Amino acid sequence: MRVIASIIDFVMDILETVVFVGSLFMVVYLFILQPNQVKGISMVPTFKDGDYILTSKITYKIRGPKRGDVIVLQSPNNPDIDYIKRIIGLPGDEIMVQNGNVYLNGELLVEPYISVKTNTWQGEGHYLKEGVPVVVPPGYVFVMGDNRPRSSDSREFGPIPIQHIIGLVFYRYYPPGSVGWIKNPFASSMQD
Repeated sequence: MRVIASIIDFVMDILETVVFVGSLFMVVYLFILQPNQVKGISMVPTFKDGDYILTSKITYKIRGPKRGDVIVLQSPNNPDIDYIKRIIGLPGDEIMVQNGNVYLNGELLVEPYISVKTNTWQGEGHYLKEGVPVVVPPGYVFVMGDNRPRSSDSREFGPIPIQHIIGLVFYRYYPPGSVGWIKNPFASSMQD
């Protein structure tokens, strides 16, 4: 009888540990951070297809979004799909693209993280037009991918509501040669 009781105690201890670890994992995943995989080429050269990143879900509960932050957000056209983009404009900012350059509040935006100039698409269904400034409304941010010719972003669908932001990308953990913290490329005076 003691052997059976010992086995039952041992199994119960293992089950308690598994339930505790599983519960801890769920709390961390749902409320604190989540892993994401970059799918597609819209953020090249900063991120490549297949990179694995960590996204902080609590950062924007502590502070607001900043220009230059890389974020994961719900696609405005399909909430089941997540996008990874960079915040270019905050509420009240004026954004304009002219001759392949982005202007933020009338000043040329220096973007060392892109390798190709910024394009716009003319015609119906595109939000941002060449040489036409737009103002980011309250409660929204303006986002772009770093691979401007290959990115579906605010130039196409307009500013996105801040509540559609899933979190701030803060760390890349795969591939091994690219592991590290994700830094905001804008000077601190440009971020807010």
